[in-house]
This record gives sequence, C-alpha cells and structure tokens, in this order.
Amino acid sequence: MMRRWSSPVLAYIGLVLAMMLWASSFVALKLAFRGYDPMVVIFGRMVVASICFAPFIPTFRSAMPFLRQDLRPLLFMAFCEPCLYFLFEARAMLLTTASQAGMITAMLPLMVAVGARVVLGEILTVRTVVGFAVAIVGACWLSMAGQPSMDAPNPMVGNFFEFMAMVCATGYIISLKHLTARYSPFFLTAVQAFVGAVFFFPFLFLPSTASPKGFDVIPALAIVYLGAVVTLGAYGLYNYGVSRIPVSRTSVFFNLVPVFTVLLGALILGERFSFFQYVASGLVFIGIYLSQYRGRLRNHAH
Repeated sequence: MMRRWSSPVLAYIGLVLAMMLWASSFVALKLAFRGYDPMVVIFGRMVVASICFAPFIPTFRSAMPFLRQDLRPLLFMAFCEPCLYFLFEARAMLLTTASQAGMITAMLPLMVAVGARVVLGEILTVRTVVGFAVAIVGACWLSMAGQPSMDAPNPMVGNFFEFMAMVCATGYIISLKHLTARYSPFFLTAVQAFVGAVFFFPFLFLPSTASPKGFDVIPALAIVYLGAVVTLGAYGLYNYGVSRIPVSRTSVFFNLVPVFTVLLGALILGERFSFFQYVASGLVFIGIYLSQYRGRLRNHAH
C-alpha cells in the first residue's frame, strides 16, 4: 500500500493538480483585491491555511523530531515563499492582468536551473543560457505590449514584480528539495502557513493598509479559497511531488501554469491577449523549449 502511494505516477498527477490550483490563484487574487486591501487578503489567506493545519500540530510533534540545524533552512524557505513571494505577487496583481502574471511564471524552470548552478553547482549548458535569454526577451516584450486598463494600470511594472516573485520561488524550490529529505511535505506546507501568518500580521497596522469596511461575499470566498484550497492543496501537492521526483523535472510542470491561467483569465475575468502579446508569449515558450530539449534527449538515452 505504501509503495502505491509513493508511486511517481501519483506525484505527477499531484504536480498537474498543483499547477491548476496555482493558476486559479491569480484569478482568485484579482477577485479578492476588488473587495479588500492586498495585505488583508494575504494575511487572511495565511490565517485560513493555519486554521486548517492547527489540528495536526500534535501529530507533527510526535511524528518527526525537529533538528535545530534545520531552523535556518526552514525559515529561509518560508521567508522566500510565502513571505517575500506574496509581497511581490500582491503588488504585481494590482498592476497587471492575471494572464500576463501567469505567463511570467513560465520562466521559473529556467530560473531554477540558474539557481541550481549557483547554489548547488549543477551544470548549466550554453543552450540553457540562450533559452533563458530568449525567454527574458519574450517576457519583456509581453510587458511592453500590455495596454493599461482598469484592472491592469501598469503591466510593465506589475510583470517585473511577478518576475521578482519568481526569484523568491526559485529560492523556495531549491531549499525545499533539501528539506524534503527529512520532513514530510505536509509539515513543510504547515510551516509556510504559520510563518506567513506571523509575518503578514504587522502589515495590517501600516498606514497604507486599508481596513475592511464591510463584508464582500465574492472577495471573502476568494480569500477562503486561497487559504484552504490553494495554499493547503497546491503547496501540499507540489511539496509531495518534490519529495518523490527530482527538482529538475518538477520545475518543468510550471510551464502548465500560464496555459491554465490564460484559460481561467479569459473564462472568469474576460481577459484577452493582443496579437503581439501572443507572439511574445510564444517567444517565452521557445526559450523554455531551447533550454530543456537537449536534457530530455539525454534522459531518454539513459
């Protein structure tokens, strides 16, 4: 039974579901920001997730011994994501569309490859560097081709903030892989929720944070969805996948996020890309293809 539940097939299914949930988070954030201040939304999301994890705290204490030397890696992981990641993403979603932000996430596999080279000393091929450069050009073009609107007043700056969120996500993924050797995916997801709730609590008292003036049903439900379904589900599923599959393969699944985001953005928010934005998006995917194609051939050879 345990072998069946540790099957790579289940890990792959979990990763696809995680990408779908993450894609839906861009749309949910847009809906939540229509009724509440971004810091209220992010804190509410972390609190909802923490409440979901609270009943399992006694289990965490008895199931796995905590090692003091892991405190720094755990805090670094949570500081990268959700703390800094959500700060950048919240700002991004105020300035750009959900579809464009989702497209920027397609660059994450390349950023993980670069991060693994710097931190872990993994080999970085010339093809990967060229692919990364092409994807950067595509992302910049996508941003410059974006037209300001009521929901996206400054797409260029918003997409830059989303790019910075991906930098934080890179730090999260690399540190996560190290920690999954010792801790369960469920425990690591709980750490993210609890640290995130503590981190974002002081932001509620900043002069720039607008206090809720009433109860808005759809934005409130979006916050609950973000905390209970996306934070709990997407991070849990992804952390499970990382614990079963090498990081170099799991990061490729992030290519699915922009596809799901564009579809959901069109269906729910009515977002549309211009012709030049479609071309720029294609450039991003070409860059990803260039960086990963040779790696796939090498894997098949083995």
